[in-house]
Amino acid sequence: MSEQQLIEKAKQGDRSAFAQLVNTYSERIYNLALRILRNREDAEDVLQETFLSVVKNLENFDGRSSFFTWIYRIATNASLMKLRKKKIMFTELPENQESHESIENKVFIDWSNDPSLTVQNKEVMELLEKALGELSEIYRSVFILRDVEQLSIKETSKILNITEENVKIRLRRARQFLRDKLDEYYSEKVSHHDYA
Repeated sequence: MSEQQLIEKAKQGDRSAFAQLVNTYSERIYNLALRILRNREDAEDVLQETFLSVVKNLENFDGRSSFFTWIYRIATNASLMKLRKKKIMFTELPENQESHESIENKVFIDWSNDPSLTVQNKEVMELLEKALGELSEIYRSVFILRDVEQLSIKETSKILNITEENVKIRLRRARQFLRDKLDEYYSEKVSHHDYA
């Protein structure tokens, strides 16, 4: 049965069709929430909230966007709401024109595909996790959707309800912030090695 048929059946109250939709998306939604919130209990809450919201609003789903985009938008919004309620202090990246231009003029490499990072370096992965936790929600969500979830700019733009240009700018800033953190780490390693 196609996803469209499952959705139609679920709209008519077919519980097994709805259960299949839950099975299809629950793991991805849980992982998305976990990456944004970095807390298992919060991610479980978001998973539950997402499917409760789907139950309530499924009849309003008109198919203009894909079901995947629609459910991801619900999950992302629920995660960001939870993050805002925590009132954690995040590193704010500069928004002024000068830094915007300097970022625009830099050549960015998608370091998420850097083969040196595919080596299971626990220390580097922990550092990235920590740095990601310092990023405010607007940058963290773009980075996770684009570089971790591997969604397109178009899908990310629809899920976050921002322009594609904004997706690109926020992603560049997030990548630069994380790259700077890695640079600090490696330069400390090198200087430590020089003195050893």
